[in-house]
Amino acid sequence: MNEVDPAVVAIRQVVENWVMWRDYGDWERFRTCWHDDGYMVAIWFQGPVDDFIRASKIAWERGPGMSLHFLGGSSIEVAGNRAIAQTKTTISRRGLVEGILCDSVCTGRFYDFFECRQERWAIVLRQPIYEKDRVDPVDPSASLSLDPAILEQFPPGYRYLAYGRAKAGEQIPRNLPGLKGPEVETLYARGRRWLAGGALD
Repeated sequence: MNEVDPAVVAIRQVVENWVMWRDYGDWERFRTCWHDDGYMVAIWFQGPVDDFIRASKIAWERGPGMSLHFLGGSSIEVAGNRAIAQTKTTISRRGLVEGILCDSVCTGRFYDFFECRQERWAIVLRQPIYEKDRVDPVDPSASLSLDPAILEQFPPGYRYLAYGRAKAGEQIPRNLPGLKGPEVETLYARGRRWLAGGALD
């Protein structure tokens, strides 16, 4: 029987703690999932971890518009004091879309750049991969009509998740990685360089 790498166990625990602590607002412990120079990329936010936590607190206090997460399996590759963790996830956001309360749901992966510093594994960069999504009215009897011109601005992996935010005037990136394509291949290449000891570019 193969022994489990302690690094893999520690990394998976960080991935799980990230979701639990963020989704119920335990911000002090959530901060421990990151190194000080941690960086978060998402549809609605791109920036340093402390700014991300401040923005997450605001979303938490605002109410139902905050995104929630559900995790699946992980694939974790460790190289010395560095690692890349890919974890299946479902992102769910409840909010108004064209005036109708809806659940926007995206299936994808967290692609995490990890490093062990002073015997502590934590995240240096989190970049989600958005594979497919959908939007449904909370009330199944409601009729939802979307503007196709707005939908077509975004890749198929997150166009419905982005729609309501874009309608509200938020600036949403249009080139985040999906299941296939040059964006995700570029991300994989960054991961290989990271494991080989290179710097994040």
